[in-house]
Parts: sequence; C-alpha cells; structure tokens
Amino acid sequence: MPKVTLELELELYRLLQEAARSNQLSVEDECLRRLEGGTRRSHYMEALLADLRANDEQRRAHKSSS
Repeated sequence: MPKVTLELELELYRLLQEAARSNQLSVEDECLRRLEGGTRRSHYMEALLADLRANDEQRRAHKSSS
C-alpha cells in the first residue's frame, strides 16, 4: 500500500480524531473510510483527494512525455 503523508491543521486533526473515536476506528481507518466513500465525506478530504489525483495525473503525463 502506498504511504501518504498529510499536513493537517491542528483543529482539523482533532475533528478527525473525534470522528474516528465516535466510529470506533483508528485515525488511519477513518481516513480510509472517508476516502472510500463513507457516509459523511469531509470537504477537506474531498479536496485532498482531488489534489492527490491531479498530482498523480501530472506525474504520469510528465513520465510519458520523457
């Protein structure tokens, strides 16, 4: 599985921890649940996912043009 490093604002991280606790999940599992289409998707996670996809597309385009 690829490793992803996130930089989060402290308040957003606390909210993510609270959501993980209330769903009886680890923070990692809560992130995965949200990325996989959990019922309460975070706008922040949606934006992060869009950024990751855009970066991946750019990387692929750059590799194929080299």
